[in-house]
Amino acid sequence: MKEVVLDTETTGLSVKDGHRIVEIGCIELDNLIPTKKIFHCYLNPERKVSESALKVHGYTDEFLSDKKKFLDIADEFLEFIHNKKIVIHNAEFDIGHLNNELSLISRNTISKDNVVDTLEIARNKFPGSGISLDALCKRFRVDNTRREKHNAILDCELLAKVYINLLEQREPIFQFNSIIEKKDVNLNKIKGYSKKIVNISKEELENHEKFLKSELKKNYY
Repeated sequence: MKEVVLDTETTGLSVKDGHRIVEIGCIELDNLIPTKKIFHCYLNPERKVSESALKVHGYTDEFLSDKKKFLDIADEFLEFIHNKKIVIHNAEFDIGHLNNELSLISRNTISKDNVVDTLEIARNKFPGSGISLDALCKRFRVDNTRREKHNAILDCELLAKVYINLLEQREPIFQFNSIIEKKDVNLNKIKGYSKKIVNISKEELENHEKFLKSELKKNYY
């Protein structure tokens, strides 16, 4: 199943105050494995960045002034997320801003039914604990030392790793026995390998049983 991990940066918190998107980052996953396909762009929001947002991401009005507008990238963006689940941390914020941008250019909005909110997953799994992206990185030992300021594509990379941990996915464990069986390995042909059968006497067996009984009694009683 293909999914898209998505993050945005904006000029401020609320679309009701006229705030707009300044950056979109997306990373594609296929069965939880990154495909190396990404979508990333900075946007000219056609308004000033608030001081509080500037402290978060550091994108100045001057830096954004020559970037494309949302209308210019809308088709490419919608094609990238088409028919894929969208994974977002605090989806209400990002979807609210994305749907505002889509509405402004008279395009269909994104259904919340197609969104996985990792904030909600974390809230249910770890009630009462920190569930910010940084807190989850710390919990799952995901290296976020490069995250000095918010950056949409870097945050997507971190969120992808957090998301996999939230779903309790782990690295595959090699089953060496099954590998040997599949490859029909003959251990007798392996250099340095030798098989030796040792026959023990009745006395040795009785002594071994006495030892086990004494150890069990010592450890459990």
